[in-house]
Amino acid sequence: MAGKRPIIVHLPSPTGGRRVRVDGEILGLAHNVRDLVEFLRRAGLEMEPEEVADSPLIDWRGVGPDRWEAETRT
Repeated sequence: MAGKRPIIVHLPSPTGGRRVRVDGEILGLAHNVRDLVEFLRRAGLEMEPEEVADSPLIDWRGVGPDRWEAETRT
């Protein structure tokens, strides 16, 4: 992977998906780990899907990599 850059994966949005930010720049709204990996690849950060959960480069806000849907209220 190129240089270390802060990666933030925000809480799921009300409509689903999670905003991905690298170095303060929003890369897009990821709906799963594959989307996240593709955004990172386009930003020059090579990472395998199985690496994202434990990567020290990723700051998972609120919940981990297994939550991408909006929280439903009953």
